[in-house]
Amino acid sequence: MSIKTVAILSPGDMGHAVGRSLGKHGLRVITCLTGRSQRTAGLAQQAGIEDVPTLEEVVRQADLVMSILVPAQASGLARQVAEALKSTDADTLFADCNAVSPKTTREIGDTISRAGGRFIDAGIVGGPPSDTESPRIYVSGSHAELMAELDGMGIQVRPIGGDVGRASGLKMCYAAMTKGTSALQLAILTTAERLGLTGELCAEWEGSQAEALKRMNAQVPRLPVTARRWTGEMEEIAATFEQVGVTPHFHLGAAEMYRLLGLTSMADETPETLDRNRTREQTVAALAEAIGEAS
Repeated sequence: MSIKTVAILSPGDMGHAVGRSLGKHGLRVITCLTGRSQRTAGLAQQAGIEDVPTLEEVVRQADLVMSILVPAQASGLARQVAEALKSTDADTLFADCNAVSPKTTREIGDTISRAGGRFIDAGIVGGPPSDTESPRIYVSGSHAELMAELDGMGIQVRPIGGDVGRASGLKMCYAAMTKGTSALQLAILTTAERLGLTGELCAEWEGSQAEALKRMNAQVPRLPVTARRWTGEMEEIAATFEQVGVTPHFHLGAAEMYRLLGLTSMADETPETLDRNRTREQTVAALAEAIGEAS
């Protein structure tokens, strides 16, 4: 099978960058913007992604559909695509690239397979494709190798064999450390702020954890933009841990930190409107104040 047309559902921050990269490497990239925001439509246009009117047209025209959404929308989209597959008798490849647990991934795979589609479990690790970034897309399941021809098109496709659930499980474990650690750091900083100990704590870190403090200074001001999206991801990680008998409470706590951050006005920003002058201190102080007002 040769992949010539790829559908990106939906061309948001990650999706439009993946689509733009595939387009630069000669593939036709399409989407369906029905029900999507004006910002998403603008990102699709910037990336040169072609809008088609319905999901039925998407599965007719695409060789591969890549689902790249917030976790809460992943199952719903799969059901919509399944209906389109049934109505067209298409057997389109469908790669779920979302940050969801292996259990959720298997349920999505069953939905697609019962409708006649061919399912790939995919987990994206790394930032959107750019001149300096080439994310890894781990894939598993019986059809995973079919995505390998996209390797080198601004993305690295890494088949890891085995059943559906392996790729999503790897994604969950990776994000448990990266995004989970950011949530823990945010919780510590906010607690110190509420206790009036920020200066003393950061002075200690400056001497004993200088690299960690440097990373926090760079990363914390950017967290509000992704907080609402990462809340659901932490919940999926918690579910993943619980499904194998490990405590889910670490990442339920992380989800709560992102939920609280998502309630602040800072979370209304987008990557385009992010206040790049806001400091770590200002970000934490605003969150601590919001928690105080709510308590």
